[in-house]
Amino acid sequence: MAARLPEPTNDPDRAEHDLREHGICAVAGALTAETLETARRALYGAADDDRARGREQKFALDYGHDNTNQRVWNVLSRAPVFTDLVEHPLALRLLRSVLGWPMLLGNLSANITGPGGGEMLLHADQIFVPTPWPDQPQGANAAWCIDDFTADNGATRFVPGSHLLNRPPRPDEQVVTVPMEAPAGSLVVFDSRLWHHTGNNHTVDQRRAGIFGWYTRPIYRTQENWFLSLDPSVRQFASDDMLVLLGYRTAGLGLVNGASPA
Repeated sequence: MAARLPEPTNDPDRAEHDLREHGICAVAGALTAETLETARRALYGAADDDRARGREQKFALDYGHDNTNQRVWNVLSRAPVFTDLVEHPLALRLLRSVLGWPMLLGNLSANITGPGGGEMLLHADQIFVPTPWPDQPQGANAAWCIDDFTADNGATRFVPGSHLLNRPPRPDEQVVTVPMEAPAGSLVVFDSRLWHHTGNNHTVDQRRAGIFGWYTRPIYRTQENWFLSLDPSVRQFASDDMLVLLGYRTAGLGLVNGASPA
């Protein structure tokens, strides 16, 4: 397997090549400063609101929980800026290069790791696919760096080349993980077969937030049940592409009385 991850680039063509070759790519400066700041305020505001209302959710690390790591679910319903991330032209270009079209948005959630945060269990995201896996990814993540991702503050760590094994990691697997370091505003897209986990946050004063859009080929059920959880205004003002991503506009699966729900 490869020993390194591709470096962040400003070239979409290079990013597309990296994604096909390495199962992962990073594009620096994908978000404008204004959009980044809007997304950061909205995300941390949603996290603070969940905490204040007793709805804060911690995410599992190893076989327990870590009190410094917070998961914010259904981010798409929290603020309009998150719709922009889901439909970002560069993200959709890169995702379509590995998944084709149509595809589904399975989830849009955020992970916030705080000072002293621990590592997540090593995994691949397509664990719902029976093994042996197909030689093409069944899903991909578009991860938005809301803060700088560094080795010290818990940047997501990957096992380079692991997507070529076409299987999930075994519990006793001995591997070397590499942090994907990228500045705030970057977009990281990675193949659902690539092994990864949240890194340790060794800092004493830094939170590291990432928003993860999970996309799949259209034959899979979405992780988030949009028909029950989505803010109705998101569907009301959705573009044609967004309706496809949410499963409201379909040509074959998820029909209602033989017709597309939308």
